[in-house]
Parts: sequence; structure tokens; C-alpha cells
Amino acid sequence: MASSEDVFRKYQEYVATSFVRKVEPIAIAEGKGALVRDIDGKEYLDCFSGISVSNTGHCHDKVVKAIKGQADKLLHCCTYMYHVAPAAELAERLAKVAPEGLRKTFFCNSGAEAIEYAMKMGRKFTKRHEIIALMCSFHGRTLGTLSVTGQWARRRYDMGPYLGGVSFAPAPYCYRCSLGQTYPDCGIQCAEMIEDIIEYSSSNNVAEFIAEPVLGEGGLIVPPPEYFKTVKKVLDRHEILFIVDEVQTGFGRTGKMFGIEHYGVNPDIMCLAKGIASGMPLGACIAKAEIADSYEPGDHLSTFGGNPVSCAAGIASLEVMLEQDLPKQSQLKGEYLLRRIRELQETESMIGEVRGKGLMIGVELVEEHENKTPAQAKAAKIRELLRMKGILIGVGGVKGNVVRIQPPLVITDEQLETLMDRLVESMKEAR
Repeated sequence: MASSEDVFRKYQEYVATSFVRKVEPIAIAEGKGALVRDIDGKEYLDCFSGISVSNTGHCHDKVVKAIKGQADKLLHCCTYMYHVAPAAELAERLAKVAPEGLRKTFFCNSGAEAIEYAMKMGRKFTKRHEIIALMCSFHGRTLGTLSVTGQWARRRYDMGPYLGGVSFAPAPYCYRCSLGQTYPDCGIQCAEMIEDIIEYSSSNNVAEFIAEPVLGEGGLIVPPPEYFKTVKKVLDRHEILFIVDEVQTGFGRTGKMFGIEHYGVNPDIMCLAKGIASGMPLGACIAKAEIADSYEPGDHLSTFGGNPVSCAAGIASLEVMLEQDLPKQSQLKGEYLLRRIRELQETESMIGEVRGKGLMIGVELVEEHENKTPAQAKAAKIRELLRMKGILIGVGGVKGNVVRIQPPLVITDEQLETLMDRLVESMKEAR
């Protein structure tokens, strides 16, 4: 087996990584449940899940068995030139668990591809071309998905121009409200402003509104409970489609099968990836039948979309999700973690806000509370300290100061205690 040094050297010489922030590398060799092990044998508690992917845990026995069984029979045939049973079966199962009205699925390879498909489809169906997105949002790194990503650091000037016809509404970021309001006395002004954006920032040709139920890369921003109901009323008045980006929030991550279920509204189109197949490359976009059927021959295709091995993994992952009631597990474990971290907040002045749903938790760090000065260096320091203690987390947010905790949904109570113990230690050391 190669050594860590061999892997690091080959990455440096042969793998393009200039777009990745420099952190201490780890050469992962294997994983099981919520644990991963590097080439040198050091074990880590994975509390980031490969960016919210390994919801059923690493190498779940049922998922691995399904992958091996399908790989023995068929690896590829192009699912849109021919028909394969795993794609048909997974599409049917998704229609049964998706929000009401969503029926037909397009399979692809990633979240960004799913969103590209959704944006094109919305334009095709409505015969309009403008889009409303949210500030602080993140939807991918293709030119199309960057066009609806509301973070200037992602939408670099040297990679444009981006799509025209995109307007950005204020994010439901209550801790840093760009409108200077305080919830709940604000009247959800950020949602109501979408009416003004249609009226004053568009040419009355808006096809769709796209949003994440919890803004992941933006800093795990949780909109107020009534936010999407208010938005949906505006959209319905103008016959604008609602695209929900569930790439990160889907498949039990937030304590429900899909994040939008927390808000009591049904989208017209839903985009999926990450947790859909426990790590196998698969993305999906499920829509109302009449919207999905608006595409015509030649409008879209994916050579590898609906790959039979990935779809077999998706079927098994969904079965595990339902059999073990992982959304409920995520809810209960998330409530416990939120309570424990909020107790820690009482003694740790660097914690500005603790927020999240299910096992999708963000801890925003600040230098001082009055001005909420972002503490990026402390967030990075805590990630490094935790790595040294055998815990893997993420850091993100539009200010780069949010500690991201998104472990596999199968993480045990004992492992949660280990996480909390190490987090307390690391925060003390990072003061």
C-alpha cells in the first residue's frame, strides 16, 4: 500500500488542487459508519461526511452489497438511450417520498448538473428567462449555477460574464440581517421584498425562484419558520416556479426526509445529490409531470446520468434511510447537539450564534458580540485542533467564520459525546 507521503507527493505533482484552500492533508484509506481511517492507521470521527454526503455512514453493508451486485451485472449502457431497471425503480421510489406533486426524475451526476437541468427546464416550461435567487446562497461552481450563487467570493470577476436576468433577494440571515431588522418583529421583510424585486428589478419575465431550505455554504443559515410560506404566496401570485435546492439538505440531513418539509410548502422542482447514494456519483431533479414533460428531444441529456450502479446504491440508501428512520435519528441527535453547544455558548464568548436543523449545525464565531466581527482565524484554528484530536469538521459561511458540523446520521451517542468533549477542549485552546 502507498504511504501518505507518496499520496501527498502525487497529488502535488499530478492532481489539480489549486482551487482548494491549503489545509493539512489527510490520505483517507477506509471508512465505516461515522469513522474513517488514514493510510497510516490513524482513526478520525468524521463530522463532515465528505460535505454532507455519507448520510447512511461510510460503507453501509446494504449499500455496498447493492453496488457489488449491480456491478456484476451491468456498469453502463446510457440510461437515456436504453432503459435500466435500477433507474426506473429509484425514480418511482423518489416520487413516493418527495413532496406532494413531484413526479418525474432526471438523473445526472452531481448537484450542479441537477440545478442546471432545473433552471433550463423552468425557462422551457414558463417561456420566461429571469431568475430570482438569494444573497448568501450557493448552488454550484458551473457558470450557470454560479450565476444564481449569491456570494461574491464564489462569483469571481475573472470567470464571468455570468447569466443575465438574475436578481438577488436578501437572505433570511437573521443574525446578520442586511435590512437592519430583528426577528420576529421584522414581518419577514426579506421575504416580502421579493414582490419589490419582481416589480422593480425584473422585466416582468421571471421564470423561477431558487433557494436552499437551509443555506449550507452560506453558513448553515436557517430561515424563519414562516419564510417560505410568505415567499410562496408571492411566487404564486406571479405564476413563478419554486425550485428548491435540496442537494445538501436532502435525505434526512435536517431531521426530515427533505428540508423543505419543515416549512409547509411544496416546490415545483426539487434538486438532489450528495446523500442520495451514500457517496456514489448521482444527482437528480424531480419535478411536476407537466413541467418535466416540457422538454423536447435534443433539449438535454446526460451520458452517465442514471448509471445503474449509482442508482442501485440510491435504492439501497433510501431503504436504509427508511428502515432505520434516519431522518428521526437526525432530528433527535441534532436537537441534543444544538442544546449542548448552546450551553457551551454561555461560557464561550467567541460563539456568536448556534443554528441548524437535524445534523446540519453551524456555529458562527465572532471576535466580539457587539459588532459581530467574524472570527475566521479562530474557526480555522478550531478545525485544525479538532483534526489533531481525531475529529473532522468543516468551516464555511460567507464570512468564513462558521464551524460546520454535519456527521453521518448513524453517528452514535457515544461518538457525539466524543465530539462535544473535543470541541470544548479546542475552543479553550483557540481563545
